[in-house]
Amino acid sequence: MQKPNSYLIKSAQSVLTMDDDRNEHTAYDIYIRDGVIADMGPDLEVSGAEVVHAETCVVTPGLVNTHHHLYQTLTRAVPGGQDALLFGWLKTLYPIWARFGPEEMHISAQVGLAELALSGCTLTSDHLYLYPNGARLDDTISAAQTVGMRFHPTRGAMSIGESDGGLPPDSLVETEAHILEDALRLIDTHHDPKVGSMVRVGVAPCSPFSVSRDLMREAALLARDKSVMLHTHLAENEEDIAYSLATFGCRPGQYAEDLGWVGEDVWHAHCVKLDASEIELFARTKTGVAHCPCSNCRLGSGIAPIRAMRDAGVPVGLGVDGSASNDAGNMVLEARQAMLLQRVANGADAMSAREALETATRGGAQVLGRDDCGQIAVGMRADLALWDVSGIESAGSWDPAALLLAGPTSVRDLFVEGRQIVRDGHMTTIDLQGVINRQNQLARGLTQ
Repeated sequence: MQKPNSYLIKSAQSVLTMDDDRNEHTAYDIYIRDGVIADMGPDLEVSGAEVVHAETCVVTPGLVNTHHHLYQTLTRAVPGGQDALLFGWLKTLYPIWARFGPEEMHISAQVGLAELALSGCTLTSDHLYLYPNGARLDDTISAAQTVGMRFHPTRGAMSIGESDGGLPPDSLVETEAHILEDALRLIDTHHDPKVGSMVRVGVAPCSPFSVSRDLMREAALLARDKSVMLHTHLAENEEDIAYSLATFGCRPGQYAEDLGWVGEDVWHAHCVKLDASEIELFARTKTGVAHCPCSNCRLGSGIAPIRAMRDAGVPVGLGVDGSASNDAGNMVLEARQAMLLQRVANGADAMSAREALETATRGGAQVLGRDDCGQIAVGMRADLALWDVSGIESAGSWDPAALLLAGPTSVRDLFVEGRQIVRDGHMTTIDLQGVINRQNQLARGLTQ
């Protein structure tokens, strides 16, 4: 990818920094150079930089998506799965996913990443746990490189098929030896631990109902030996809790703790059904949670106790989850939904618009172990979202910085590592319409 350019974001109407003091500025400039925020303040004078006029814009840190299944953009709104609970939904979709190959993985990832970018997301994780017909995690990593997104892909896996009492069909499971070998290959090939890294690889057995205890334990040992992060699904709904009690004789939190799946290098998706003792465990160990409110609503899983988690000190970020259970990949809508659900569960003052936005930015960066992202401050990576609040969505708003109450759901401009990948609402890095056309062709092929 080309060397980052130099930009001067000029006269932003509001800048929500999400820095340590949660500073907010008006009529403010931000100077970007060599991928980082080089200077900030009113009336900056910089020579040689491209000026981006932002008088009608609110500027935020780029949003951070902590849980996704990018391949699922090819299976949105599938009949038979539209009104099912988690396990029934999976059984409907597994046979379709079994027909994917490398191109399906690559194109669906490009579509999902572009959708995220247009909604202000600069850093996303991805949980890919099935590899049919020669597909590899490399297919999605190459997609992220073409789009220009900062990427945290995770090597997911399923090893217990239906014949062994698991949920997935046998055609989609792998041997545990191969899973670990491929995880090691991916880390050695793609993982970059440096500050400003564009790709970091995680290890992510799919869920307690699709892999063995041994794989969970060995995956944790491998990840810690290679200093990478761990990710899985946990406590997603009542079916999940019942499976854990019946199969393991304990709740999901104890299962995770027994196998070494707690700590600052671990984050779990969903956690809708964590009880008070599990919340205390996650807070004490600084185990992260990827909250996916839209998917949780769509699948009828419930409302995750995010207010209690944040109050206890659990690191919480937001995730759009897969587009087969959302069915969108819009981070602004996800943040708004998170805010609204906590208000439904706990009262109108349970979560402010700014707290929800903080969870979607700084919170997600913390969950993914990125102390170089998630806030606007000198020396931080230049991952910035510019939201034009001159449109109808914000007309009449007394507080344009309250984006989640009255603001746009797509960005005007987006910078990742100082590169402008969205300009005036359009992707600059890929032929988006061409990718969409190919995606629709592939989807039609799957229906046949």
